[in-house]
Amino acid sequence: MSSELVVDVQPKEVSIALLDDKRLVELQKEAQNISFSVGDIYLGRVKKLMPGLNAAFVDVGYEKDAFLHYLDLGSQFNSCEKFIKQSLSDRKRVLSISKFNMLPEIDKDGTISDTLKVGQEILVQISKEPISSKGPRLTAEISFAGRFLVLLPFSDKVSVSQKIKSNEEKARLKQLIQSIKPKNFGVIVRTVAENKRVAELDNELKTLVKCWEDSLVKLQKAKTPSLIFEETGRTVGVLRDIFSPSFENIYVNDEEAYQQIYNYVSLIAPERKDIVKLYKGDLPIFDNFAITKQIKSSFGKTVSFKNGAYLIIEHTEALHVIDVNSGNRSKSTAGQESNALDVNLAAAEEIARQLRLRDMGGIIVIDYIDMMEPDNRQKLYDRMKELMAQDRARHNILPLSKFGLMQITRQRVRPALDINTSEDCPTCYGKGTIRPSILFTDRLEDKISYLVHKLKVRKFSLHVHPFIAAFINKGFFSLKWQWRCKYAFRFKLIPNQSLAFLEYKFYDGNNNEIDLKEEIEIK
Repeated sequence: MSSELVVDVQPKEVSIALLDDKRLVELQKEAQNISFSVGDIYLGRVKKLMPGLNAAFVDVGYEKDAFLHYLDLGSQFNSCEKFIKQSLSDRKRVLSISKFNMLPEIDKDGTISDTLKVGQEILVQISKEPISSKGPRLTAEISFAGRFLVLLPFSDKVSVSQKIKSNEEKARLKQLIQSIKPKNFGVIVRTVAENKRVAELDNELKTLVKCWEDSLVKLQKAKTPSLIFEETGRTVGVLRDIFSPSFENIYVNDEEAYQQIYNYVSLIAPERKDIVKLYKGDLPIFDNFAITKQIKSSFGKTVSFKNGAYLIIEHTEALHVIDVNSGNRSKSTAGQESNALDVNLAAAEEIARQLRLRDMGGIIVIDYIDMMEPDNRQKLYDRMKELMAQDRARHNILPLSKFGLMQITRQRVRPALDINTSEDCPTCYGKGTIRPSILFTDRLEDKISYLVHKLKVRKFSLHVHPFIAAFINKGFFSLKWQWRCKYAFRFKLIPNQSLAFLEYKFYDGNNNEIDLKEEIEIK
């Protein structure tokens, strides 16, 4: 299976699409002004203790205080807290964790009131982004994630991923890391470290230790609340987690983002750096790789998947519910049971894709078509486990209940991605009356004239729906040719699949939108 990553950088957000054999399997969107990401480390202040929940609320600068449970303090919290206190009391000298005398572990059955005090400064890390009306979820067990290793200050254990099957390789990695890691640092060896050379692992370990040391320097100058360590951007973060030899291309439409990704790939896989490519085409990058169309067909309440069968996906505050329907699918000659199994197996494939695509987390309940044969129910359960094995998020799948329901829990660290695929009426703008549609191109020409003669803009592009673009390009002496001769030779016409039928957008030479909408078009 070949994989490609397509990165669309826009002024307000960055969208990252992962394609397997040209099929969209993951989509992530990150606002450019996002302030809280999983992995960021903050110096916070305890605002309130909740003995009934055995938890505390911590101020890290978010509008709602972040939640920290006692079990998320980590076994070495006492050592971490003492080290942080000493670092803040002597801001001229950077302490070395390797020379620090560790304290005993905290009691697993202890209480938050005995461990924290209101007003206490505490070093915490975001483990879940703000979701719905809740603030961020925190952990006090600090970690620095790399491609091959995860570094854990104030620990001394070396753990190896259970996905590495070879016992000899596990022993090799454990012995190797034990010999090169500094004192009072723990390490988790990730799956991709399998069969890696000593030099690669040692180089990454030194990089992660340097991240910790840089964080200490920043900590000593910080005021509460303050950001101490910022996790890498979403693009590099996705690359770090999923980069594999099957990646054939990484396309980016922004020079700065291209350079960041190129530098990162050059660092982790110098021989593969040429797969990073800067996209310079006129078409929007997602349109060029047929991603926009897949987004339109894959999101929304109803998702079709095979021979008329479809899913209905609903989201509530507590859980996600997915209903499988055979629709107008032609019945199998082998009977109802065989037909139900066929639809359910196809639905399982689409559901596994949807969970990754929408990043759905928490509890997911799936109502499959009823099957009477135990063997068929087992086949469906085994197939779902096989498909979900490709999912990086932690998950647990239960067999079908007697009502034909399958329950899945999936790790949730950020809100599920929700894209509205329905379009507002582009003709009446909710007014109920419309202008003559035959005059639409005349209105566009008026706007081009205003742009050229009044605003003195000579180089610009006009984005319209592909059907409108085809009409404007039609014929030898097309409207586009006429407009270029009359107004501006440096004018470009770009078909854009993300626009509604009679929607349009103007952009200047630097790709900044020029707002030429009339009063009736502003909702």
